[in-house]
This record gives sequence, structure tokens and C-alpha cells, in this order.
Amino acid sequence: MLNFTDVTESILLGLTSPCERQVLFFIKFLGVYIVTVMGHIGMFVLIRVSPKLSIPMYFFLSHLSFIDVWFSSIHQWMFENLLSERKTISYVGCLVQCFFFIALVHVEIFILAVMMAIGNPLLYGSKMSRVVRIWLITFPYMHGFLTTLAATFWTYGLHICGKIEINHFYCADPPLIKMACTGIFVKEYTMLFLPGVNFTYSLTVVIISYLFILIAILRMHSSEGRLKAFSTCGSHLTAVSIFYGTLIFIYLQQPTEQSVEQGKMVAVFYTTVIPMLNPMIYSLRNKDVKEAMDKLISRTYFSK
Repeated sequence: MLNFTDVTESILLGLTSPCERQVLFFIKFLGVYIVTVMGHIGMFVLIRVSPKLSIPMYFFLSHLSFIDVWFSSIHQWMFENLLSERKTISYVGCLVQCFFFIALVHVEIFILAVMMAIGNPLLYGSKMSRVVRIWLITFPYMHGFLTTLAATFWTYGLHICGKIEINHFYCADPPLIKMACTGIFVKEYTMLFLPGVNFTYSLTVVIISYLFILIAILRMHSSEGRLKAFSTCGSHLTAVSIFYGTLIFIYLQQPTEQSVEQGKMVAVFYTTVIPMLNPMIYSLRNKDVKEAMDKLISRTYFSK
């Protein structure tokens, strides 16, 4: 039996064992990663350079893109795991992965909550001072990283027994708990309690905001306007549902062999699919973004 701090390195089992599948997964995930990063960086730059997108909602969308770029960088660990013959990770590297992944998840859920609290998909413009914006965007970062410090700290209390194999493509709490034979209770409690409270707070804000949006849609006189609004909100709600649903499935249940194996596959959705869809769902479907993009392209290519 080893204290987690005594473990020099662990083995990441990854997504699959056959080599031919690993190459196929690498090609697919590399394509998704390139599209995701290009989409978010393009969205971030467009919001920063376009005066028309200087309203608060797009300010928070630019931070969502910033977080999603880092969030999707989990792919780099996946790529290394898929191509490397020696699928090991150091103790320090494992803690770094745990810390940044949990922190980025918490920052993203609270940015989504702030976005829904200050506006909605039907009306993206609102008046807000720069100081208020800074305070509102500082809270998700501060709260997310401080919460993660507490969650990562309790990893020190784990004692590992048996094979030091992590059944995942990156270091995550559920497979780490399944490796341990003592120190499990506190780690399990913090894994259930901290995400449970944070997910509940942020999801409550999102649900209440969508209820107000639904009431506003039903009050519209134009049937065409209602259909367009339902289409916009439906895509938003789908992305939010998948994101929260996968996180709740993984973190708000007691880890078992079956749940860890299923969670590894579910993790692919919120580390690949959601970050790739976010630019299209929250920004590219919006008329103001399309107009700003057309103006930027015209200014760049036709002014020469």
C-alpha cells in the first residue's frame, strides 16, 4: 500500500487497447481538435476587434471561447496516450491534470450561468459598466480555481493498493478513487459535495433564465418569430443539457468499475463534442456575429 504522494508514475489505460483503433481515434480527435481551436480562436479575435460585438454578452462569450481552447487541450494528453507505447504519467503530471480539468469545468459552468443571468439568446444587448463586467468574470475564475485547490488537496490522502493503473485517458477523480484502498471517504465526499453544490447553483440560474425566455417567446405575436426563437434557444438548451448531463453522470455518483468505464466514454463528449459545438451554437448562428465577420473579411481582403 502506497500513499499517493509516494507514487512516482501511473499507467493511463486510455480509450482502447488495439493499436489500429488508437491510430483511428488519433486521426478523428486531431481533426476535431483543429476545428475546435480554430473556431474558438477565430471567435475570440472577432469579438475583440469588432466594435459591434463590444456588448457584455459577447465579452463573456470571448471568455467562454478562451476557456474552451484550454479545455479542449485535454486532447494533447489523449494524443500522447494514443501514440505512446509507454502510457505512463508522473505523479506531478497527474495532479496538474486533475487540477486544471476540474478548475476549467467549474469556470465554464459559472461563465454559462453569468451569461444566462445578464442576457438571453433572444436579446444579446444590455448595458453594463466595465467594472461590473470585470467583477462578474473574475468570480468564475476565482471560485473555480479555489474550489479545485480543495478538491485536489484531498488527493494527497489517497493510499494506492494493487496495480497503479488509471482507467482513463487523463487523470480524473473517479478512476483515482477506484485505485485507492484507504483515504477514500473524504475524497469521495468532496467529489460529490463540491461539484454537487456548484452544479446546482449554476444550473438553477440557467433553468430560471430559460423559464423567463420561454415566457417571453410565448408572448410573441409572430409565429415566425416564435419558431426562430425556439430554434435558437433549442440549440443552446441542447448544448447545456449535454454538458451538464455528462458532468452529473460522471461526478455525482459513487465510482464503480462500470461507472468509471462508462464515464471514460462519456468524457469524450464534454472534452470534444461540446467545445467544438459552442462557437456554432452561441455565436455563429447570431446575426450580429455574421455581420461582423462579413465586415472583417471585406476589410481584410477587399480593401487591399
